[in-house]
Amino acid sequence: MTNERVQPHMGNVGFIIFLALLSAFVPLSTDLYLPALPTMTTFFHVSEFTMNLTLILFFIFYSIATLVWGPLSDRYGRRPILLIGLTLYMIAGILCGIANSAFEIIIFRVLQAIGGGVATTIATAIIKDVYVGRKQETTLAIVQSMVVISPALAPVFGSLLLTFISWRGIFFTQAILGLIVVLGSLIFKETHDTSKVTVNVLQSLGRLGVLLKDPGFSAMLVNFSAVSIVSLSFISSSSYIFQVHFGLSSQMFSYFFAFNAIGMLLGPLLYIRLSKVIDRMVILYACFFLGIVGGILIILFGLDNPYLFAITELPATLASSASRPPATYLILKQQENDNGSASSLYSAGGTIMGSLGMVVVSFTTSWPVLIIAVIDIVINVICALGLYATLKFLRNQIIL
Repeated sequence: MTNERVQPHMGNVGFIIFLALLSAFVPLSTDLYLPALPTMTTFFHVSEFTMNLTLILFFIFYSIATLVWGPLSDRYGRRPILLIGLTLYMIAGILCGIANSAFEIIIFRVLQAIGGGVATTIATAIIKDVYVGRKQETTLAIVQSMVVISPALAPVFGSLLLTFISWRGIFFTQAILGLIVVLGSLIFKETHDTSKVTVNVLQSLGRLGVLLKDPGFSAMLVNFSAVSIVSLSFISSSSYIFQVHFGLSSQMFSYFFAFNAIGMLLGPLLYIRLSKVIDRMVILYACFFLGIVGGILIILFGLDNPYLFAITELPATLASSASRPPATYLILKQQENDNGSASSLYSAGGTIMGSLGMVVVSFTTSWPVLIIAVIDIVINVICALGLYATLKFLRNQIIL
């Protein structure tokens, strides 16, 4: 049974594409300009860490913004909040394109993060508004599988753009993407009924604290947010690993990155198929085990060769992607209301955890491949043990 609401101006396929575009805002806001990072570092005569702040601070302020946008959408509806946030994102993209210093880029990326934070949070909340049960889980998987096409295509497209335009054009392209989604939001039909909402803005924001006091929700939140350390550590360091450490061109980097993004694409699709016959908890443990194996393979074979590194990193990439649909479902299942607030906390948790991984790899430029392997092993071990402890301690309290 579903709670499905018709989108008269989009249709079912258009609705899924719209949700996928919203969910893809983070990878499109980062991966599209990854090939330009070394060039921008040289252009502005700054250190790699300084230029990496355009990534690190993006994720930090993105996570903060999601904590606000979600509750606001519970109070005022998904559509108006989407329009406000996406318009800010679009304007910030233009400002990034005309920036004259690394400092300006960093500031405008922060504004871009604040606006972009509305997208993923509300996309997840909309799915929870519209679908229930198995339909909700499979829709999450479908949308996320479509989303991860963007990490595969964005660096390739970004490298292609760099052959015709400068790095500034990358940000103008992001602004155009923002305009497209703003237009989609204009024809989007509201999915959240606010007519019975009586709380004010502060009370809406206070729902975040209420959710965090729920032991099942908070335990799942912390554990599954940590998985983002694996993916965001690789994403943030990939351009330097392939272009600086291994000495490849930006075009070659985009191909290697696209290869690993295949794992991101196949993960949710593989989960949809396996979940028909295998319990989701078994799949989650298998994902953690596969990530550990991937890290070990990198240490054994992938430290000194870009081809072997790409191949041995693939298991961890595949595993982290495949774990997202059941993780999202289990977190949202711990509560049946406050969809926007729950989505906010999950988006923020994953982004904050991922940002910690980005900081770590930014300070380990002498041995970046090894640190990726260590992160793959350590984080997956922690998540596997954390999930086991959570289920054992809260087995009579959480809803599976």
